[in-house]
Amino acid sequence: MGCPPDGVPRSIENMKFLVQNQPAFAYTGSKPLDPAKPAIVFIHGAANDHSVWQLQSRYFAHHGFNAVAVDLPGHGKSFGSFKPSIAAYAEWIMAFLDAGGFAKATLAGHSMGALIAVETALRFPARVDRLALLGISVPMPVADVLLTAARDEPSTAYDMLNLWGHGPVAKIGRSPAPGLSLFGNYLRLLEQSQPGVLHNDLKACNDYRPDPAALKSIACPALIMMASRDQMTPPLAVKAAASQIPTSTTVVIESGHAMMSEAPDAVLNHLRSFVEH
Repeated sequence: MGCPPDGVPRSIENMKFLVQNQPAFAYTGSKPLDPAKPAIVFIHGAANDHSVWQLQSRYFAHHGFNAVAVDLPGHGKSFGSFKPSIAAYAEWIMAFLDAGGFAKATLAGHSMGALIAVETALRFPARVDRLALLGISVPMPVADVLLTAARDEPSTAYDMLNLWGHGPVAKIGRSPAPGLSLFGNYLRLLEQSQPGVLHNDLKACNDYRPDPAALKSIACPALIMMASRDQMTPPLAVKAAASQIPTSTTVVIESGHAMMSEAPDAVLNHLRSFVEH
């Protein structure tokens, strides 16, 4: 399972899954995949890649899981075009599960990735074991000024996302890792994205409007992580999303929207409690 297009298994650093006839990259913490282990698939947000989940996915890879942090198509090291809608990204995640040989998986998604996880659960409920949803609101409206900047002046949009996507601690230069700039790292990540991908992804989030009745039909356990200083998906919007998913439990993370990097230990601890028990 998880062979590259030429069919020759390799270490994950060089391996490409074949998804919808295109090579797709996924980080597995340098661990080979084992069909006997449970799977957790990490899904990144708009114009991001697998690296935003590196700390959390690496832990699970070394503690009894197939931990797979994907690069969505047109992102990071994955080939193919980025998808025009959350539904299309969900179809891709389903194709990825098939390519990896995963009968079921826990889906952990952040921001746009959380919407993709939800839509995957709605479309393919038998394939989703649990949902971990970080920084989610349903719907997820995007300010016109940000959408316009993402389309016409991406560098300005990057600055907006950096400012709105981090909490006060990050803004004064503090970081969980000494010598690491959260602002600088995130800016580099956005600058490496393909032309047009940020506007595409933000529009996909803005356009996503699932049926509230369908959300109430989600039967698998769901963990919602709400960041206390989130300006992108504010706490009130997160609480509204949680109220639509009857199986959900909400926990609070003391950070801004970029909680996996701002509060990596807190995110990991809540994920561990959710999937290991």
